Parts: sequence; C-alpha cells; structure tokens
Amino acid sequence: MTFRNTFRTRNQKGRCAVFLDTGLGKTLIELVTALNYVKKNKPVLILTPLAVAYQFLLEAEKFKITDDISYSKDGKFKTKIVICNYERLKHFDSKDFDCVILDESSILKNFDGAIKTHVTSFLRKVKYRYLFTATPSPNDFNELGTSSEALGYLGHMEMLRIFFSNNENNISPLDIGSKWYLKPHAKQDFFKWVSGWSISMRKPSDLGFDDSKFILPELIQNFHSVANIHNMSINGQHLMFNTIAHRLTEVREEQKLTVSERCEKAVELAGKYDKSVYWCNFNSEGDLLEKLDKDSKQISGSMQLEKKEELLIAFAKGDLKKLITKPRMTCFGLNWQHCNHTVYFPTFSYEQYYQAIRRFWRFGQKKKVIVDMVYSDGQKRVLDILLVKTERAKELFAMLNSNLQTKIKSKEFNKK
Repeated sequence: MTFRNTFRTRNQKGRCAVFLDTGLGKTLIELVTALNYVKKNKPVLILTPLAVAYQFLLEAEKFKITDDISYSKDGKFKTKIVICNYERLKHFDSKDFDCVILDESSILKNFDGAIKTHVTSFLRKVKYRYLFTATPSPNDFNELGTSSEALGYLGHMEMLRIFFSNNENNISPLDIGSKWYLKPHAKQDFFKWVSGWSISMRKPSDLGFDDSKFILPELIQNFHSVANIHNMSINGQHLMFNTIAHRLTEVREEQKLTVSERCEKAVELAGKYDKSVYWCNFNSEGDLLEKLDKDSKQISGSMQLEKKEELLIAFAKGDLKKLITKPRMTCFGLNWQHCNHTVYFPTFSYEQYYQAIRRFWRFGQKKKVIVDMVYSDGQKRVLDILLVKTERAKELFAMLNSNLQTKIKSKEFNKK
C-alpha cells in the first residue's frame, strides 16, 4: 500500500493527523489537500507558525498552485485557500470554512491558554480537520490524546481511561502527583488505534521506497561546557560546592548564574561563520547576545507580530546574517537550508531541540550542519535526558510506522 493509498484511506473520514518528518513534503500535501477540497466545498483555512505563511506562498508558486491562494493577516480574503498565523486566527469566523489544516500542530502547546483555547474551539465547529507535525512528543502521550480529541475521535480523558493507568490509581489527571503510563498489555492496541486516525513516515523506506534522494548531510554536534564560578543558592541556602543540577529549580539557578560565560562562548563560536542562529531561553541571554554580536538581531516575545515576521523573512532571504531567538517561538516550520551553523542552549525539551536543528539539517541542505551545544558544567543531566528522549522518539515512530498498514474501522461523524 503506497503513501497515497494509505493517506486516502485516512482521508476518506475528512479528519486525519499526518506525522511526517521534516523535508518530506508536508507543505505540498497540505496545499494539494486544500486544492482538492475547494473544488466542491467552502474555502480552506491553513494555520501556520509565524513567517511560515510566506514559505507556503513560495511552495505554492513552485508547484503552480497560485490561482486561488492568499495570505490574510486581518481576516479578510477573496480566495478559496487562505493562509494565516495561529496568532491571527481571532480575526476569522469558523462559519466561512469547511476545512481547517493545522501546520506544525505540535506548536499549540507552546502558546498561551487564550490562543490554544481559541484554536481548539474554532476547530470543533469545522467539518474537515487535519493536523500536520513532524514530532509528536516522545514522552508525552497526552499530546496524542489532545490530537485525537481535536479531530473528533476519542476524547483525551477517554483515551486515558482505556489505554493508561496512573500512580494514583484513579482517572482524574488533575490530581497533583499523578503520572500517567501506558498499560503494558495495551501498548500494541494503543498504537493501532493511533494509526487508525493518523499516518507516519520518517523516510521513504518506511513505505518501501528508495531513500537515495533523501540522504541528509553530516550532522556534527559539538559540546562546550563552561564552568560555573559562582556559588549556587537554592531555597535561600548557599552551597559550599556546586554539583550537577537535578531539580528544575537547580537547573534554572545554574542557567541564571552562567549567562555571561555561556553567551561569551556562543558568540566566540558563531563568529567563525557568516550565518548563524542563536537559540536561547531567557531575555537576559538574548539581550547579552545582541550586545556582544553586533551583526545579530533578536526576536523577543514582546515584539509586534509584524516585526517578528520581518526579521524571520530577512534571515530566510539572507539579508540578516545572525538571528537570536527562542525555540518555543520559532523552531517550527521554517526552512533555513541557507544556514549550516547554530548555537543551542539546551533544556529538557527534546522536541524543541529536534525542531531547532531541523531548521538547518533537512532535505535540501548541501553542507554539513554544525550544532554547538553550550551549557554549564552543572547541566550535564539536561544533556543525558535529551539523549534518553531521542531514543524514545525513535521507539515512538517505529511503533507508529509498524502499524501503518493496519486496516481501520470506519467512523461516521454525524453529530454537530
């Protein structure tokens, strides 16, 4: 069964999640899906991360899908295919659309409650729904539950009841200390169920095709540890000797005390390259990086959307040489194959790290990609956990792909 046939089987329901790795054509699939729908239905709305709408228009032009597509920032449109950013959805009315496509749907959990709630509410009122992302979280099955609920399949709570247990031996996920885990005997059934409303692929050979045109360049990950020369203070207690940080409060204290050392090292490393991206986590880091590197510009959370978009497009076009940003804001969906170097300040988030380096290390990149990881010596545990999560991600995709050919039961969506 080819990808086209498998996707068509899921597509017959009009609601599907598509887990495709970066560079495998999610944008083209979204555009073609929208093009097919508007032939007989109302307009289609495609929601994208900031500045990705610009890339959609370029891809549409490349594949000659230019007749009836536009980018709207204010809710006004005249075309059948409309692209807008998640942050601007408030300007649109769900009654105007038959189908909504979420590009990089995994980004939803990075937004504040207002945007997330509005997107979810908007989606519930639309008949046809699609979610596209490269990285369903390897250590958070709840994301699969919220995806299922958004599409109209099992609700999040119902998924937990059927497939999961927790250490509190009850069904309320709101209890403090509850930790959900997949029931061992339900593992196979769970992934069969997920494959019933989704499709997954990391490389063409997952579906029996040739990988020769999808070989990524070499990825070089360098690890740079800087010393924390300051004594840590945890809960008002000064430590005589600094140790490896374990708890989140200790990690944050370690990060706070080593801002200068890490930023100075980052600028030293990026200075060897004509183009580079700094991935930081705090405003103090971004402000210092911008001060130390005169060729750089920072994207901060307080900026107007138009200014953020302007800087992202300038970097994509090569007009801006060095960019400073945060993974939770801009690590989704952007194509930066023109750049092959980045400096990354690691956190516990595997998804943010994977998405960040995939802006450069993706199909179409012609050079080796160099990732310089800069961290303090007390953050070693953060790196260890990232490696564990990498293995979990591989296991998750292996389970999703192994059930790709599973025959699925039909479900009629006959309720409002």
